[in-house]
Amino acid sequence: MGDWWHRNIVEPGKLPLLLALTAFVLTFVITRVITRLIRAGKGPFGNVQAGGVHIHHVVPGVVLTVIGGFAAVAGGRHGFGSGLAAVVFGIGAGLVLDEFALILHLDDVYWSEAGRKSVEVVVVTAALVGLLLAGFTPFGVDNMSQAELQDRANVIATVAGNFLFSLLALAKGKARLAIFGVIVPLVAVVGAIRLARPGSFWARRFYTNRPRARAKARLRAYRHDRRWSGPRTTLQNWIGGQPDPPGS
Repeated sequence: MGDWWHRNIVEPGKLPLLLALTAFVLTFVITRVITRLIRAGKGPFGNVQAGGVHIHHVVPGVVLTVIGGFAAVAGGRHGFGSGLAAVVFGIGAGLVLDEFALILHLDDVYWSEAGRKSVEVVVVTAALVGLLLAGFTPFGVDNMSQAELQDRANVIATVAGNFLFSLLALAKGKARLAIFGVIVPLVAVVGAIRLARPGSFWARRFYTNRPRARAKARLRAYRHDRRWSGPRTTLQNWIGGQPDPPGS
């Protein structure tokens, strides 16, 4: 175990990334527990007020993210300072992304339906960082041999090709596949070759005069959403809490 830890975490300089991810996930979990207790009126916790203004936890999150980010840039990838900076950055990022929906809508939508976006962004972020820790690098460069890496043309072609697949997946309205495709290129290929979602840039541009393609895209999107919206909503509620009913 010690050899694996040194070979895969310490030597490649991944320890700060691991510390940041751990701090990020723990901060999100602890924050959600506390906010759910406040919502239920249990425990010693309460909203932070200053001069009649509700101070959202995104505020200290931004401060910690800035401090941790600059400290990490200044401190390198090794040593106690870099580890501490990574933890500070992870805590700040956890606080910020827990209120991602508030930033997106510029409104307190924490317990509304729109607030689910925060949970989704946190889960996607944790998954992407986990993939980086597992050894994946953006645009599939990790799949190339040492000889291929030394050939600049091969590297450029690999990065450009995988970037194109991610861009196509995004244009087809498949943001999750596009994002994960940056780390795992084959994921973006799936999104790039399948039908676009209705309302996406690709559908508006190329399906306007193709009624059969439009109908097929709508049917596929309906079936996909019917199959996965329920489990996704259940998981988001379990992680982040049940949102308030509309109009409450």
